[in-house]
Amino acid sequence: MKKPKVLFVFQEITPYLPDSHLSNIGRHLPQGIQERGKEIRTFMPRYGCISERRNQLHEVIRLSGMNIIIDDTDHPLIIKVASIQSARMQIYFIDNEDYFQRKAIDCDKSGSFFDDNDERSIFFSRGVLETVKKLGWAPDVIHCHGWMSSAIPYLIKVAYKDNPLFTDTKVVYSVYDDEFPGQLDPKYSSKLLMDGISKSSVDIFREPTYENLTRGAIAHSDGVIIGSENINTEIHGFIATQDIPVLSFQNDDSYIDAYSEFYEEVMVSEEVYSD
Repeated sequence: MKKPKVLFVFQEITPYLPDSHLSNIGRHLPQGIQERGKEIRTFMPRYGCISERRNQLHEVIRLSGMNIIIDDTDHPLIIKVASIQSARMQIYFIDNEDYFQRKAIDCDKSGSFFDDNDERSIFFSRGVLETVKKLGWAPDVIHCHGWMSSAIPYLIKVAYKDNPLFTDTKVVYSVYDDEFPGQLDPKYSSKLLMDGISKSSVDIFREPTYENLTRGAIAHSDGVIIGSENINTEIHGFIATQDIPVLSFQNDDSYIDAYSEFYEEVMVSEEVYSD
């Protein structure tokens, strides 16, 4: 019997970024799932504050070299990789000079959200999926963590739905207390447009607030995990309206077993999506 394949997409992983609830899950969940007999791949953005020398990142030439078009502009996709030896796992990093060279994650020195965070999120999400295509690796489950990955459920169910690699892929979205103020660039929905996406299908993102990005991710997922003890109340209410499996917040060390069992539940569920 083949091993189930789980693709993890994180906006934070320690030790590459400081310890946080989300970054610690990013470090330990993939290892735990791998130890429970599943095959994994793990991705995160290569923020400029991550030291390539200290963390021994190196470019994967065979995967780099693609261009991702956002708002009619080509952006070269660079893939780097590093190993966490103690966990026997690799981390793939999505990189681009325009989006991920600055020495910060999502805010400038004054604490203001970067103006291009919308494009950074789209580039990261599409970069992950294009890299997985190039790897020829068909995931059974894609588990997205953090708003930076919020476009992936939508892209999988709409733009990539006819790609053979993703035909049977289930998407799980973890909701955290990672809200950002205000909204992203108002053109976010039009920047999502690519082959396979109709203008009408991006309406849910027309006002790209944290709440709307999260609703869009949940609406296109096959399962939802409450990743933080306290999440946005509007989102909590929206989750309750969705006819999909939901895993409540796990507040102890048994969460990896609970997540592994949840993947199994989601893999046998049947949902039909259309744009």
